[in-house]
Formats: sequence, structure tokens, C-alpha cells
Amino acid sequence: MNAPAPAVSLSVFAVSIDCADPVTLADFWGKVLGRPVSPGETGENAQVDATGPESGPRLFFQRVPEPKAVKNRLHLDLLTEDYDRETERLTSLGARPVNEIKLPGVRWTTFADPEGNEFDLLTFQSE
Repeated sequence: MNAPAPAVSLSVFAVSIDCADPVTLADFWGKVLGRPVSPGETGENAQVDATGPESGPRLFFQRVPEPKAVKNRLHLDLLTEDYDRETERLTSLGARPVNEIKLPGVRWTTFADPEGNEFDLLTFQSE
């Protein structure tokens, strides 16, 4: 018989993102998610606050000296019911479409944020 799993006391506090310009990237993501940028941002770091458990973890942006060199190993997947409107809004904020895929029941676009970090916008569609 298996022993009971130990109790977990962890939760995701933040997702940290290395970047060249924390203030600009926090402003972009704050607008994308409709969440506030935390007061006290500096040229070295900035964060987008979580507004509640349903909003997901805060995003923390920290300046690093080296430029992005490889594809993201972690990215955000954003879900919407209004795919076309959100696609237009994201591009107006500075996101760049990279790839679009349509499959039965799902449609998504991979975007790049102003520093080239990839993220996906997806919607589930009924047939």
C-alpha cells in the first residue's frame, strides 16, 4: 500500500521574466492582462500585481545584461472567448503574431511581446 502523499504548502507567488527593460515590459503585460503595475518600479525591476487568485500569479520583470538568445522554455497561454478582438488588442499594444494554428475545436496564435518573449492566445470553438 502506498503511503499518503505529504501535504503541499506551496503556491506560485510569481513568474520571473528576464528582460532588458523591466518598466516597458511590465507596462505591456499590465495592459495585456488588465492588471496594475506595482508602485516602486525601477530600471532594474518591475512587477505586475495579481488582483486575486483567479488572475494568476504576479509577473516579476528583472533587468539582465544579456539579450534573449534562445526560444522561451516557459510561456504564458492566454484563453479568450473573443479571439479576434483580443488579437487586435494585443497587436495594438505591440505584440507581434508569430504563428497561427487552426485545428478542429481550437484556434491559437503564438505572439512575441516587445522583447521577443513568446506567448499564446487560444480559444476553444464548437464545431
